[in-house]
Amino acid sequence: MTILRIDSSINGENSASRALTDSIVEQLKAANWGEQLVTRDLVANPLPHLTFDAFADTSVLDEFLAADIVVIGAPMYNFSVPSQLKAWIDRIAVAGKTFHYTENGPEGLVKGKRVIVALARGNFYGEGAPAAPLEHLETYLKGVFNFIGVEPEFVIAEGLGVSPEHREKALAQAVGETLKLAA
Repeated sequence: MTILRIDSSINGENSASRALTDSIVEQLKAANWGEQLVTRDLVANPLPHLTFDAFADTSVLDEFLAADIVVIGAPMYNFSVPSQLKAWIDRIAVAGKTFHYTENGPEGLVKGKRVIVALARGNFYGEGAPAAPLEHLETYLKGVFNFIGVEPEFVIAEGLGVSPEHREKALAQAVGETLKLAA
């Protein structure tokens, strides 16, 4: 089995989403879910914004399709997905490859792939939170992956910007959740 790890945080060693993707990948490998690990760091090696010419390059799509499990580190920037991650998504959401249109609407073509998303948010955006209407990261990623035929799993660390103590507690709780993912 192949694990594809996608990181999109600009925070390097201080990145909460990278800490979570580290833990997720570690748990999956320990449970023998991944014989091969492919890593794509969208900050160290950014993809350019999508153009017609860039669309012809299928290497990112091929890498995604070849993976059995995809682990995505997704920090919330300005209430949504980082532009680095959006550039990657633009290359995997391809008509005729990962979805197609039918008389009954679009149908996802990606079946049997596991996608685990490590979300990191500075504030509280969960259901009932005052800032919940501004949450466009989890909802966007769920929508995109559902559209191509995948039901993503989420590990969420939020309120990371509230205080150093809360950041530590939220990360510890989210890392604890990653222990369940290899089961």
